[in-house]
Order: sequence, then C-alpha cells, then structure tokens
Amino acid sequence: MRLGWVALVLYAMGLQPVRAHEFWIEPEAYVVAPDTPVVARLKVGDRLKGASSAYVPPNFRRFDVIVAGEVIPVQGRPGDMPALNMVVGREGLATVVHVTRDYTLTYKDRATFERFCDHKDIGWACAAHDGRGLDHDIVREQYTRFAKSLVALGEGRGSDAEVGLETEIVAEANPYTDDLSDGFPIRVLYEGAPRGDAQVEVFDKSPDGTVDVRLYRTDAEGRTVVDVTPGHAYLLDAVTMLELPVQGDGPAWSSRWASLTFAVPQ
Repeated sequence: MRLGWVALVLYAMGLQPVRAHEFWIEPEAYVVAPDTPVVARLKVGDRLKGASSAYVPPNFRRFDVIVAGEVIPVQGRPGDMPALNMVVGREGLATVVHVTRDYTLTYKDRATFERFCDHKDIGWACAAHDGRGLDHDIVREQYTRFAKSLVALGEGRGSDAEVGLETEIVAEANPYTDDLSDGFPIRVLYEGAPRGDAQVEVFDKSPDGTVDVRLYRTDAEGRTVVDVTPGHAYLLDAVTMLELPVQGDGPAWSSRWASLTFAVPQ
C-alpha cells in the first residue's frame, strides 16, 4: 500500500517511477447505461497491475470522450480520483482518449535501456545510441503516452476511428456488437500513416485475474488480428522510438506509447 501511494504521488508530480512500463485507461465497467457515469482510472504499471493517477490538468495535453464523432472534453477537479467520472449523456460506442505531457527519465544503467529496447522490439536504438557518439552508459529519454479505451454506452453501437493522435491503435471492429470469432482486427498508426512490421504487445486478463501476454506483428498496412476470448479484458500496446537532437543534458531519445483497452462481453 505504501509503495502504491508513493507511485501515485510521484505521478501527480510528474515523476513517474522508472520501473513502471505501460500506461492505460481502465474503466470500472466497459458497458454502462447511457445515463450512468463512465468511471475510469488512469493506470501506470505492468501486466495490468499498477498505481492510479489523479485528474491533474498540467499532466495531460488531451482528455476527451468521443461518441459518433462528437468530442466531449472530460471535466473534473484537480486531484479527482478516479480521473474520469462523468455522465456522457450519449448512446453508442465511446472512445476515451488521454494524451500525457512529455516526461523525461535517465536510465539507471545501460543494461536497463537494452532490456527495454529488447522488450519493445526497438533494439536498433541501442546500436544507434553508440553510433551517434553518445555516452555509452548515460541514456536519457523523453516519453509520451497516447491512450484510448472503448466503452459501450447502452448497446454500444458504432465504430472506433482515427482520432488525430501522433500514434494510436485503431479498432477495426466493435468488441461489444461484432462477431469476433475470427479475432479482433486493429491498425497501428504513426502520424496517420500505417506502422508496418510493428510489434503489438497484448495483455489478456481473464475473469480470475490471470494475465496472459502475447506478441503480434502488423502487416505492411499496419494491421493485425488479435485473438480474443469472451469475458476477458484487454490492453494493447505499441511503442515507437524516435531520435532527438541532443541539447546539453537533454534526452537523446523519444518513445511514443500507443495503447488501447477494451473488453469482450460474455
């Protein structure tokens, strides 16, 4: 409990713990009545376990709910927990969107950076780090999170769409109304263009809380199909790494994290 509160305080201050990885939107319920509040937490952690963060406007650049193309800004008071607790007053498929501000970190050692690059399939960055003439053992990185979540309001009819994020995962099926017996199709984008041959990490949470982790790769059009099971909840994650021009002690790298959460009804 003490560690959870420490992580929460650090996040609210803009000092996320280095050991934390994924960032995601976690609704308390993925299917809600149209006149019922949509309640969701902003989570940072690993394998769908982690600390929640509060509604802190300086820490995000965008926080919206989109229904049938209508963009509804999330309203809250600084410090609200959960960060999203709002009656949307619409019916259909809602896409919750959250974009954090830029954060920076310095890796504690080179080995940690190499493990991260291997995990997220961006090993080229390790070789490029040395090739750029940077200090082998000092690695500074900027990172930004681009999170989406799909929530059914009422019957939840409708579709996800590109919402203008720098990088995002777009659902090409509705998990609440469509037949997913052949899988859940998605598309990964960066600046509106497909990310071909990109790794997508899938966290599959069963009703008993067990989390299975699988890796997929996109095709040339940025598409892949994820195997899903009724009654399970999902977090999908894809990371893009960019080089930054170094200024003084500033970061040499920028990671862009796209995530998508949803559930598949029984």
